[in-house]
Amino acid sequence: QVQLVESGGGLVQPGESLRLSCVASGRISSDSVNDMNWYRQSPGKQRELVAGITYGGNTNIAQSVSGRFSIARDNAKNIVYLEMNILKPEDTAVYYCNANIRPVGSSSFRTYWGQGTQVTVSS
Repeated sequence: QVQLVESGGGLVQPGESLRLSCVASGRISSDSVNDMNWYRQSPGKQRELVAGITYGGNTNIAQSVSGRFSIARDNAKNIVYLEMNILKPEDTAVYYCNANIRPVGSSSFRTYWGQGTQVTVSS
């Protein structure tokens, strides 16, 4: 009933940029999507938080990507973006979108995950 779909991943060279998008759809309204976050997971590593943004626009960026990555959202469209600049090989991972959403007809929020999008940084 509620879906998160990521897009924008791909293969890039070190130093290049990518913008990831994640749209929430289904039985939701524009004011029922609370925090939206981006996580990533590399082979053999735990999934880690990359960046998060509240409905009001407050952001949290992981130290490992601070100064290179930024997060933004469009509340009217239920979309969250991850702008990734000066990409490094160590940024290679599957990037997942995560959001706290209260579906229409529900009184509580729950956490949803997207299916992930692969980002590969290699020369």
